[in-house]
Amino acid sequence: MSPPLTLVEKIATAHAVGLGPGDVALAGTIVNIRPKHIMTHDNTSAVMGKFKSIGAAKVHDPRQPVFAIDHDIQNTTPENLGKYAKIEAFAREQGIDFYPAGTGISHQVMVEEGYVTPGSLVVGSDSHSNLYGAAAALGTPVVRTDAASIWATGRTWWQVPQVARVELTGALAPGVVGKDVIIALCGLFNSDEVLNMAVEFVGDGIAALSMDQRMSVANMTTEWGALAGVFPFDDVLREYLKGRARYFEQRSVDRFTAAEVSRWHGERLVADDGAHYAVELSLDLSTVIPHVSGPDHVKVMHSLPEIEQRQVQIHKAYLLSCVNARLEDLEAAAAVIDGKRVAEGVEMYVAAASANVQEQAEASGAWGSLVAAGAIPLPPGCGTCIGLGAGTLEPGEVAISATNRNFKGRMGSRDAEAYLGSPAVVAASAVAGYICSPAPFDAIEPRTSTRVHGRRTVGGGGVEIVDGFPARVTGRILWLPVDNLNTDGIYSGKMTYRDDVTEAEMAAAAMENYDPGFAATALDGDIIVAGRNFGTGSSREQAATCLKLRGIPCVIAASFSETYKRNAFNNGFIVFECEDLVEHLRSAFAGDAAPTIVGPNTEIDFAASTITVGDRSFGFVALSAVAQELIAVGGAENLVRSRLS
Repeated sequence: MSPPLTLVEKIATAHAVGLGPGDVALAGTIVNIRPKHIMTHDNTSAVMGKFKSIGAAKVHDPRQPVFAIDHDIQNTTPENLGKYAKIEAFAREQGIDFYPAGTGISHQVMVEEGYVTPGSLVVGSDSHSNLYGAAAALGTPVVRTDAASIWATGRTWWQVPQVARVELTGALAPGVVGKDVIIALCGLFNSDEVLNMAVEFVGDGIAALSMDQRMSVANMTTEWGALAGVFPFDDVLREYLKGRARYFEQRSVDRFTAAEVSRWHGERLVADDGAHYAVELSLDLSTVIPHVSGPDHVKVMHSLPEIEQRQVQIHKAYLLSCVNARLEDLEAAAAVIDGKRVAEGVEMYVAAASANVQEQAEASGAWGSLVAAGAIPLPPGCGTCIGLGAGTLEPGEVAISATNRNFKGRMGSRDAEAYLGSPAVVAASAVAGYICSPAPFDAIEPRTSTRVHGRRTVGGGGVEIVDGFPARVTGRILWLPVDNLNTDGIYSGKMTYRDDVTEAEMAAAAMENYDPGFAATALDGDIIVAGRNFGTGSSREQAATCLKLRGIPCVIAASFSETYKRNAFNNGFIVFECEDLVEHLRSAFAGDAAPTIVGPNTEIDFAASTITVGDRSFGFVALSAVAQELIAVGGAENLVRSRLS
């Protein structure tokens, strides 16, 4: 009998491929998944290259992929238009649904057009695929190799994340919106409480959150550090979906009907009583007031009463992106700005989340109010949010933005600064010329709580070893006593973009930015053990392959960046977590300040899921047959080739 399951574990189990009778997809286990849909946007062309390189010619299930062009749509050069034409031709050839530039931001299109449904697993080759959780789906990002694998075989591998339960209680005050909620969550719980977890939102406060607000919150769980943010299937969602069903009926689009929505609601998945959550957090929504994040960091926030006193002058204001450019957002900004003008010396840019949203805003008068006030309209797409197209930040400029990221250099010059806020805050600031609130708010101390239970563990149990996978690994421990060791430290950027690097040079460069003495210390067969969030930073695959080439058989850490973990397994390199071993080494070498510490010999027994160091034994989550097979065949591309043949 399986243990009580979270909602995330239930959705993962429903979409897992090859589970045995009675098996379930528990947090921490690696399974094969068959998602309902895989979304790609402008990066479809890169996935096409991966798809062809693994020997695939025909998409396994043409109903599974969705292509929606949105990122560089202001670029009308022959090269970019030619790329879009090739994507459209490939979609037509394969029978895949294609949405051209101007339709809208891909994530908005996926929800608007009915691809995201409650209880489904929908993935996207984009980090903001978390947005799909607003529709009670498990939405999560995948990398391009995964996208190509899904095109070719209908499935890919996935490690079920640990799950956090976030209770939202009370009700928001007038003028406080979903963007304020997620900014508050990012700023109040800013110590990696939900890092690489899936968040399940619960509580009586959810009922008063509109679908537009839920999409804002779910979208920015990415910036909070989570892999997904899932809302429940409640009456608000049911009525929204029935509205979409009527829209599809009017257009004769075959997605779903109102009757199906009612049936889904009656059969909806919910978490079991007693399900295990790694952490439980709570936030009283009645204590949330508008805040802004930044500059340069999402998890640094300032209350509006506090920052307003400083009168931070701005040069640009942005109301666009997949987090905040829906009808409620445009109407909230229009209500603030109606009858006023954007301040002299300030440029305000507005782009709807989709052409459909823009039509609604035009009909309601909100769009006209914004343009009449001096806002500069842009086509429905990503644009300035990712530093493409008109209105990017120039050196020395300061911006207030309703986007989801304000990282240095993302929206233009690295010598500019960007703050994040709600659409109403953006509009009020654009009119005032400095960051300010649309209405007075008293400072309130947020009411929160935190309960940590720890990761779900199923370690120490026996597991059958797949042919070609090592049953045991022995070697000397190299203890790296740091958290958040980033990919630049593991494999430097100056090497990443050189096309002439040999495998020997890659191996020699491993860890040189972190520890210049690593090459002289490390021996073939050494086992790296490190702290939390190993491999954070960029998505460069070389940060995994350089260690494999260096003769390191595996890396053990308290936790990994999810992207690093995917790159490792996709390239046939073993990584896994063992917090108890990490804490043991922290204690044993507490007085040693060296970046790389030579530790004792160890034996890893993958069949028993144990690590032995001296007279101590530590359990870890067993590597499933799915994980072992990836290693045994040398990575994901080889695995797909073998399946295709």
